[in-house]
Amino acid sequence: MGDGEQGEGSIYEAAMSASHYKLGNLVAIIDRNTLQISGLTEDVMSLEPMRERWEAFGWEVFDVQGNDMEDLVKTFDAFDYTTDKPKLIISHTTKGNGISYMEKVAKWHHGVPDEAQYQLALQEIDERINALKS
Repeated sequence: MGDGEQGEGSIYEAAMSASHYKLGNLVAIIDRNTLQISGLTEDVMSLEPMRERWEAFGWEVFDVQGNDMEDLVKTFDAFDYTTDKPKLIISHTTKGNGISYMEKVAKWHHGVPDEAQYQLALQEIDERINALKS
């Protein structure tokens, strides 16, 4: 789920149902990048305290650095699926992570890069991959 969706009632109906029906094998992820199509999430609709809200619905809540794959995998591996509680990952991310002109810019929620921007994005991604290989 996007963090902007957290202001919608259907999200909380589903959250309550998952807990009520003891769906302990269910995992939900919120992309917590603090931006939505209309701007900063906290300006549009205050979402905090997100963790406490989901815990009140009966979920186990885990915070991760969402741009860090190792942190995500470690979290999934640590889940106890024998419990009756559904699990929520609050994945703290940076919108447009790794692309210089996209990072933390709400426009890229729905923007389409032109050819030059697209090529720059590919170059920056390739540079990050090559740095990881070194």
